[in-house]
Amino acid sequence: MADKGPEPATYWPDLPYAQWRDSAATLHMWTQIVGKIRMVRSPWMNHSWHVTLYVTPRGMTTGTIPHGNRTFSIEFDFIDHELVVSSCEGDVARVALEPQATAEFYRAVMQSLDRLGLSVAINTLPNEVENAIRFPEDRLHSAYDAEAVNRFWRVLYQVDRVLRSFRADFRGKASPVHFFWGSFDLAVTRFSGRTAPDHPGGLPNMPLWVAQEAYSHEVSSAGFWPGGDNFPEAVFYSYAYPSPPRFAEAPVKPAEAFWSSEFGEFMLPYDAVRTANDPKDALLAFLNSTFNAAASLGDWNLDAYTQRHFPPK
Repeated sequence: MADKGPEPATYWPDLPYAQWRDSAATLHMWTQIVGKIRMVRSPWMNHSWHVTLYVTPRGMTTGTIPHGNRTFSIEFDFIDHELVVSSCEGDVARVALEPQATAEFYRAVMQSLDRLGLSVAINTLPNEVENAIRFPEDRLHSAYDAEAVNRFWRVLYQVDRVLRSFRADFRGKASPVHFFWGSFDLAVTRFSGRTAPDHPGGLPNMPLWVAQEAYSHEVSSAGFWPGGDNFPEAVFYSYAYPSPPRFAEAPVKPAEAFWSSEFGEFMLPYDAVRTANDPKDALLAFLNSTFNAAASLGDWNLDAYTQRHFPPK
């Protein structure tokens, strides 16, 4: 008999934003530092897919980063609470994840890279945040609640496995399931295959051309965001670009899902999923119903993505 494991509440922990607000803001800055290191050393991929982080069984990783004839990776370990820099030669450098100013964390990371012969220079201004402070000068963001960060990661790996299942059901072009450090969310995106109008931009500290390249084609995108000061609650979201007519009026599931005119997207409180009888089914209902609304109202040609061959069972 298969092991059913703990109850859903153990798998899907509580994540009240107010209780880890300062730690979330600090971790946002730290993921930006690590993400920017990957960004400047990696070949450009469409829609900025070369900049993201990926959920792991211990935290989040950059995956393999090229550095001349060498490679390395950087991983946030949210179990032992350390940042681990690993080179292809087997050398490892570690930086403690603990309460410290972002300026100190930045210096420690850069010094670790220098010691491994992997020196990197990045733009030190954070992206997609208001009132940004350059990393070497940032002494404001210094909180690190290890227990809260661990809970955040436990939510991420549950969401990651559901988003992967959702992604696998689509035969057209789709992004990986990946964590965007600018917006601080875990996301997956499906593409209709048609080009889209130029995006208007408007995100702080992000060039217009980046937003326009990211949204160069029609998309339906969904993901998880742990909340922020402008919306202090962990939520799942789903939006379409461009948003088709009557999209906001579409019936979606589950009952707790709603349209946010402020954000221009459907939202589903994380607590509604966490406390559901079957959290995975509740989340898939949201993902599928919002995508179906975007695809049907946007006149996507889903027949073009029909799978012709199937793997043996």
